Amino acid sequence: MNVVTNAIEVKKLCKQVSDATGILNILDDVSFSVAAGKSIAITGASGSGKSTLLGLLAGLDQPSTGEVQLLGESLSSMDEDGRAAFRAHHVGFVFQSFQLLPNLTALENVMLPLELAGLSATEPATKMLERVGLGARLHHYPSTLSGGEQQRVSIARAFVQRPVLIFADEPTGSLDEATGSTIINLMFEMAAQQGTTLVLVTHDTSLAARCDRQIVLQGGRLI
Repeated sequence: MNVVTNAIEVKKLCKQVSDATGILNILDDVSFSVAAGKSIAITGASGSGKSTLLGLLAGLDQPSTGEVQLLGESLSSMDEDGRAAFRAHHVGFVFQSFQLLPNLTALENVMLPLELAGLSATEPATKMLERVGLGARLHHYPSTLSGGEQQRVSIARAFVQRPVLIFADEPTGSLDEATGSTIINLMFEMAAQQGTTLVLVTHDTSLAARCDRQIVLQGGRLI
């Protein structure tokens, strides 16, 4: 893939849904860009459109109008399978609820994206779990791990393929302050080492302040 200056380009993005009262604008004329290797925080009150925007950026949903370009490629030009393949090769995710598969061990959870991509999995997954401080917990199931440990597994899974982009939705939302701070330090350190572009949705002002840039949504519009 060609080198691009901006990892993300958002152009006049709108998202509308219909309900009993008519048409509701979830996002309205949102435009911004994120330089490759930089971090951005998407903030705003509940219901302002943050999670909707993140879903559109990741190609998990489609806009009513406007365009999202990732790494110079328009998501609108891809079909659903194309967007899924793009995510598999270039994007990692970190969620508030961890989203670990309960019937898989920590190692197996981190191996999964590598296996789905047809890549060698055991050694890189093991090294990544060691990198996040869980070398002694490889064969533990999520139910036996603390919240902070589960989020470390989630981060290891997100970074194991060295993605160009990481999308994180309230990554510290279910953690106590001290654990959350440790997790964020780990995410930023790993992103810096790998040159990854970070997009964070957060209510945490201290986390937002760590990012290179912040954008604020209010009523579906940038303010």
